[in-house]
Amino acid sequence: MAGLGIFARAERAAAKRRAEEDAPAYLAAEEARLHVVHSELTAEAGQWWQALVANDEETVCEAVNYAFSDNTAAGCAVGVDGAVLSVVMRQQDIDSLPAQMPGVTPSGRPTLKTLSKRDRTLWWLTSMGSNIVATLKEAFAVAPGITAIDLAVLTRLPDTQRLGFVAYGRWTRQAIEAGPWRETTDALRFLDIGQDVACSVTTTASGNLSSAVKPLDTSRLPGLQSLLDHAQDDPVSGDTALAGLDEDLRANVPAAHSAPLPDRYRIRPFAEWKSQSACPTPPHAPALPSRAPATALTPGQNLVLPEEAWQGLLIAFSFAGADADLTLFLTDADGQVTCDEDFVFYNQPATAQGAARLLGEQPDGPHTVERAALHLAALPTHIQHVTIAVNMDVDAGLTCGALTHASLYMDCVTGAAWTFQPPADPGVRAMAIAELYRHTSNGREVWKLRAVGQGWADGLDGLARAHGVNVT
Repeated sequence: MAGLGIFARAERAAAKRRAEEDAPAYLAAEEARLHVVHSELTAEAGQWWQALVANDEETVCEAVNYAFSDNTAAGCAVGVDGAVLSVVMRQQDIDSLPAQMPGVTPSGRPTLKTLSKRDRTLWWLTSMGSNIVATLKEAFAVAPGITAIDLAVLTRLPDTQRLGFVAYGRWTRQAIEAGPWRETTDALRFLDIGQDVACSVTTTASGNLSSAVKPLDTSRLPGLQSLLDHAQDDPVSGDTALAGLDEDLRANVPAAHSAPLPDRYRIRPFAEWKSQSACPTPPHAPALPSRAPATALTPGQNLVLPEEAWQGLLIAFSFAGADADLTLFLTDADGQVTCDEDFVFYNQPATAQGAARLLGEQPDGPHTVERAALHLAALPTHIQHVTIAVNMDVDAGLTCGALTHASLYMDCVTGAAWTFQPPADPGVRAMAIAELYRHTSNGREVWKLRAVGQGWADGLDGLARAHGVNVT
């Protein structure tokens, strides 16, 4: 009604009628567009995840370097070979540590005590061990397909003030995740749990740590020697070269990600939609994303879902003839919900931190489609089953026999799809159409899909009670 005077009653009434006519088409068009956006983002995320778990070098190094970008000890993932990641870490120089520590005199007065060279070396070694362990744990957490990490540590050597390697080795995921990391002394265990570990600080014959930090011989490791030979190091400039190296290691975080990303879920203003809808389309038939060819299931049939489906499963129930509501039950091994939040229906359209959610209804030509999204990998471990059900309006007195062209369609990011046509049973008002459930096959956990098509005569109340929901 912009621009219409308050007394232009006929024009204002006409504008309201046009708004009422346009609103359903606008809403349906936005829902369809956002569904396409969601599908695209889900596909992109699925492709990125597959590249990450497949140890694609660029993807793994980028993800790990993002994780490293705020670390105290600058680190850089420099390559992937199979399931082994290579990392270079810049350790704080031992000369940067203070030579004195607070203490007290025999009489109890505060004083500064000069550290022995050996104590100072132990302090520096513990710091390096802590940084190595933290770097390894973070890289393993970010890159799930990596099973081992080759890590080398650079620092400026106190005698020559030039860069040199002071530790290197290979550490496996199993070794890092097996033991506790709670005490300060645990940091020194990096020397014992790695493979081919070399460190410039050694233990003397008397059992004491050496007090000198000397460079390791890297001549038998061409990759490390080449990295060292090409390192920018100017001993005259002192800290400038050190700062430059730290910046070089941290510069592996692409600057593009510091810029705000566009909001692809932005709702188009009505005026923008109206201007883009110059070519009239039926208000009840918005364009929907095309569907992939689907595998048709028969009642009782079950199959194993591909792992890609765990990361995003889109569910669509299409029907005509009467109105029905899509409902999800997230249940334990006994088929019972453990709390009210595991019951997803029109009054509670999302649960499990968004892992299961209803996306709403929209018209699709002569049919109605209600959609839902399910992220199986994000479900809590106590959720063993997900029941996909529909229920009729009991007050209307209609049964599932009134539904025509009823069909369940499910697909995932790879394009794999499944469909099931439940029976039009006039004896029930609520029906479990399909079930997803955890199963162990060949020693590993899988998710399976089973077509059901069985119902309850008393509608939603009976359906809810059967799944452990307390209906009052």
